Amino acid sequence: MAAGLLFLSLPAFAEVVVIVSAKSTATALSEEQASDLFLGKNSSLPGAGQAVPVDQAEGSPVREQFYAKVSGKTGAQLKAYWSKQIFSGKGQPPKDAGDSAAVKTLVAGNPNIIGYVDKSAVDATVKVLLTIK
Repeated sequence: MAAGLLFLSLPAFAEVVVIVSAKSTATALSEEQASDLFLGKNSSLPGAGQAVPVDQAEGSPVREQFYAKVSGKTGAQLKAYWSKQIFSGKGQPPKDAGDSAAVKTLVAGNPNIIGYVDKSAVDATVKVLLTIK
């Protein structure tokens, strides 16, 4: 029964979008490029230079949906991945910035920051580079 309820709740998730400041020169991003940025495998945004990714709060549905779609990792797998990266000195995870509203505010104010939000949070201060379905 619980599995059925979980399945029923999945379509209720809204679309997640990857955003940058409206002032950014970046125009588009693939899921693979998004995965590489948020997993610390790349630090540049195509067409815009250095990118600083920010995460939503750990355990948030938007964060879970984002990572499941772009990297195929669950929250637990993501935690294990970053533990290994940190331990081996290969990188640090993106900073947790809070919810969609907080991420949007950070991104809007700095053309080097990239984040992901619920599509409903998008306004003229940010630009959508990727829609995750």
